Amino acid sequence: MTRVWTLALALMASMLLLPAFAADAPKDIVGVAKDAGSFKTLCAALEAADLVGALQGEGPFTVFAPTDEAFAKLPAGTVEGLLKDKVKLAAILKYHVVSGKVMAADVVKLKEAKTLNGKAAPIKVEGGTVTVAGSKVIKTDIAAKNGVIHVIDTVMLP
Repeated sequence: MTRVWTLALALMASMLLLPAFAADAPKDIVGVAKDAGSFKTLCAALEAADLVGALQGEGPFTVFAPTDEAFAKLPAGTVEGLLKDKVKLAAILKYHVVSGKVMAADVVKLKEAKTLNGKAAPIKVEGGTVTVAGSKVIKTDIAAKNGVIHVIDTVMLP
């Protein structure tokens, strides 16, 4: 009888602790980007292009994520114009996404990455600096439950 009570207590304890472990699990790509605080423009663009749901999907995805500062480098009025042109915006955003989880150690071995908009983004490694479609990778391997984010310093244009 003691064994039954021990098993019952162990099951109840595991049920109580399960939510705590789930809370520690990484968020999806969109959640990680929102929590970072430096991707507000990217998140707004994903919403405007109706791509949030896709990047919250199972994946895995690799996202080359431009920071708010990267969007600020675009000519005045560009972001506002893109937010009004859903088709063009979606094409640009999909150029930042690769199917599969491609970690930094794998990115450096590639010459290009086929993006979700169908175009290949060229990858170059020179003197320890990695660029994707001319954008410098400034932070790598940010984990999400459905993929990985690599931070870039410039918005990539297909």
